[in-house]
Amino acid sequence: MHFPFRPHILTVFVITVLASATLFGTAFAPSALARQSDADRLIEAALADSAAWERLAYLTDTFGPRFSGSENLERAMDWIVGEMKADGLENVRKEPVMVPHWVRGREELLLLEPHKRSLDILGLGGSPGTGPGGLVGDVLVVGSFDELEARAGEARGKIVLFNVPFTSYGSTVVYRSQGAIRAAEKGAIASLIRSVGPFSMYTPHTGNSAYDDAVPRIPHASITMEDAMMMQRMQDRGQRIRVRLRMEDYWLPDAESANVVAEITGSEFPDEIVVLGGHIDSWDVGTGAMDDAGGCVAAWEALRLMKELGLRPKRTVRVVMWTNEENGLRGANAYRDMHREELHNHILAMESDAGVFTPRGFGVTGSDAAFDVLTQIGKLLEPIGSGTITRGGGGADIGPIMNEGVPGMGLNVDGSRYFWYHHTKADYVDKLDPWDVGLSVATMAVMAHAVADLPQRLPR
Repeated sequence: MHFPFRPHILTVFVITVLASATLFGTAFAPSALARQSDADRLIEAALADSAAWERLAYLTDTFGPRFSGSENLERAMDWIVGEMKADGLENVRKEPVMVPHWVRGREELLLLEPHKRSLDILGLGGSPGTGPGGLVGDVLVVGSFDELEARAGEARGKIVLFNVPFTSYGSTVVYRSQGAIRAAEKGAIASLIRSVGPFSMYTPHTGNSAYDDAVPRIPHASITMEDAMMMQRMQDRGQRIRVRLRMEDYWLPDAESANVVAEITGSEFPDEIVVLGGHIDSWDVGTGAMDDAGGCVAAWEALRLMKELGLRPKRTVRVVMWTNEENGLRGANAYRDMHREELHNHILAMESDAGVFTPRGFGVTGSDAAFDVLTQIGKLLEPIGSGTITRGGGGADIGPIMNEGVPGMGLNVDGSRYFWYHHTKADYVDKLDPWDVGLSVATMAVMAHAVADLPQRLPR
C-alpha cells in the first residue's frame, strides 16, 4: 500500500522555519535549516507507503498474543532481532530478563438464576483458580468501594461484582487492581468487575490485579459491561443472582525472556543516548497490535528510516522493546539496573504506549529548559499536526529511568477509541489506520533525531 506524499507539507515547513530564524534559540539557530531538511526527509519517507503497518500486521498476525512466559513472545523477539539485523541496525541484541509466568486456564461463568446462560469472562492477571469444581454463589452488586463498605454485612460468602462505569482509566482501573483485596476483606468468595472501558460489543477486558497476603487470595475476573449492567438491574428489582464460576488459572516458575535493543551509534557523542520504544509483551487475548506492538514497530521504523536515509545524528539513538510491562515491569526495571552507570548520559527517554492512532504531540516530564527546547523542536511537526508539547508525560517502561533523573516523554495520540479495544480479544491490527501509523513513525523519528543531533545536549 502506497500513499501519495502531500507536497504542501514541505512548503509549510520552509515558511515555518524562515519565519523564525531563532527556532532553537541562538545556540541552535545555525543548524535550524539543516534540521528542517532532515525532518522533511523523515516525514516524507514515513508517509511514502504503509511499510510500518505491514510490518506490524505481519508481527501480530504471525506470532499472536505475546504474554510474558509464552513461546509466542520469545518467537516474536527472535524474529524481530533477525529483521533488525537485516535492516542494518547496529548493536542488535537481547538483554536477558526473568519474567513472571501466569497461565490462563479454562474459564467460565454460568448464570444460574434468574435464568441459565453462559456469560463471557476474562480472568484478571494473577488470579488464582477456583479449583476443579468451581464456585457457586450469589452475587452482590456494588457501585464503589464505599458501597461495599456500607454493605459489608451482605458480602460474606458472596461473589462481589463491582459495577463501576468508566470515567477515566486512572480512576476506574483501581477496581481491577484492588477489587479482589477489598472483596476478600469482607469475606467474599470471589470478585468480579465491570470491564474497564467506555464501550463494549460484549468484550470483556483483562489486565493485572493485586493481592495482599493479609487476606485470602480469591478468584478475580472481568465480565462485560452489558452483563454488569444486567446484574445491576436484576438486583435493583430484588431478583436473586446466582452463578457458577470456574477458573483454572495458575502460576508457573519465572521464565527467561529479554528486552530487544537496536541502535544507530552517534557520530560525535556515541556515549550519549536518546532511547525510544514500547513494550513487546501483550496480554494473552487479541494480538496486542495497539498495546503495544504498534509502539514498538513505530520506534523500530523510525530508527530504520534514519539508517536508510543516512541520517546519523551526533548522539546514539537506541530503540528498546521492553518485556513484561503488562504484569510486572520486569523489563523496565532490568533495563534501569543494567544501564544504571550510563543513565547520566541518557539524554531523553521516549515511549509510545497508547496505540498508534493519530498523533498529536508529546507530553514531557523534565526541566523547564528541556521543555522549552522540546517545544521548539515540536514546531518541526506542526504541519502534520503532531507538534503540540505539553507538560507531564512519560510511560510505564521509562518510568524507572525517569525516576533516576532522565527526562521523559510519551507520545500523545487521539485516544478516543483506545479503551474500546484495550486488553480485549479485539486488539487486532485492523483497528489501526496505516496513515496514522505512518504519522506516528514520522513524529517519533523527527523528535528522536532532532534531540540526538542537537549541538548541545538537552538540559536536565
